[in-house]
Amino acid sequence: MIRKATACDVKKIQALINSYAKKDLMLARSLNELYENLRDFFIYEENGRAIGCCALHVCWQDLAEIKSLAVEPRYRQKGIGAKLLGAAKDEARELGIAKIFALTYVPDFFKKQGFRRADKAKLPQKIWGECIKCVKFPDCDETALVLEL
Repeated sequence: MIRKATACDVKKIQALINSYAKKDLMLARSLNELYENLRDFFIYEENGRAIGCCALHVCWQDLAEIKSLAVEPRYRQKGIGAKLLGAAKDEARELGIAKIFALTYVPDFFKKQGFRRADKAKLPQKIWGECIKCVKFPDCDETALVLEL
């Protein structure tokens, strides 16, 4: 089942995201950042347990970012990530967003979902809004991918 995240989910979301960050597969997120962006998150829940998460963060009138898409390792390869991404895409359409993008270390997943490679320089709202605060800026090694909705 996919649902919007609640405040009770934040510590689980952080543990899941940061477990991948320790492997340099995702950027780490602080509790403060997660609480501030709680409304962006979807949770995949099975038997009352949150096992996956994904955020849709609106950046601009026609642009949103897919962030922090993560699924517990033992539940990977079961379509959960695609379902979470689908929920985020549906919400983006409901909000009237024309384009979504992801900055990722696993571009093949997003390519299978219809995203195409993009130039990070074509995402100025993201670069100046958040990337400038990142510890990896300006040497970002993530791949940018975009999907027109």
